[in-house]
Amino acid sequence: MVFECFGAKKKVVIAMAHIGALPGAPLYDADGGLDKLIEGVLADVEKLQAGGVDAIMFGNENDRPYVFKGSPASIAAMSAIVQAVKPSLKVPFGVNYLWDPVATVAIGAVTGASFVREIFTGLFASDMGLWEPNCAEAARLRHDLKRDDMKMLFNINAEFAHSLDQRPIELRAKSAVFSSLADAILVSGPITGQPADQSHLKKVAETVTDVPIFANTGVNIDNIRDIFSVASGVVIGTHFKVGGNTWNPVEAARVSRFMDVVNAIR
Repeated sequence: MVFECFGAKKKVVIAMAHIGALPGAPLYDADGGLDKLIEGVLADVEKLQAGGVDAIMFGNENDRPYVFKGSPASIAAMSAIVQAVKPSLKVPFGVNYLWDPVATVAIGAVTGASFVREIFTGLFASDMGLWEPNCAEAARLRHDLKRDDMKMLFNINAEFAHSLDQRPIELRAKSAVFSSLADAILVSGPITGQPADQSHLKKVAETVTDVPIFANTGVNIDNIRDIFSVASGVVIGTHFKVGGNTWNPVEAARVSRFMDVVNAIR
């Protein structure tokens, strides 16, 4: 069992529901407003659930260029959007506000999410500048909001960035569990949509045995069998999109084909 919210499943698929650009972001469609954002994410959620995914994670991938601290307007908007979509959900859900761990926990806590994902630990040189997340503040907020049941999924090798911590990835993963109470460890590729290094995934899985290990990027129908031979779960977004393009809507047929392979494996 990965987490209680997934029942007895030992291999799980978390699908991304990418919300359109939020208020304040350069790509935000002010004319369409929140109604258009809700409409778009609802359409993706319907296809993902029909295809049989195990959970859905809401993310603000379209808020490029990304920030380390969310604005009040965008945090409020994402909370409102998730809350509006909740009645349509038939599976557990999580949230991720890129790249603000405190905002992520806040949105997850108030909307009733089962889990949240972020870069919670480490120090990185990134496209956005020096990246220094505050895990302690995020974890304390979860506790203060009485949501210790909400799992914190630690992405330990950030996309669009290079770790300034020169310890091997498996040691950084083990340390995150020991020092920062990670509920799961996620291993990513260098950019959204690109696979994690399989050797990194394997080393982390062999070293960290007390929490689930997930592949966080670049999961597809061709590599899922190899990934599931090592990991307990995957987070998948790009592969489910029309043409395999991160910024396109979800394609129902791609979801169904992928989940048919997953169900044959597990």
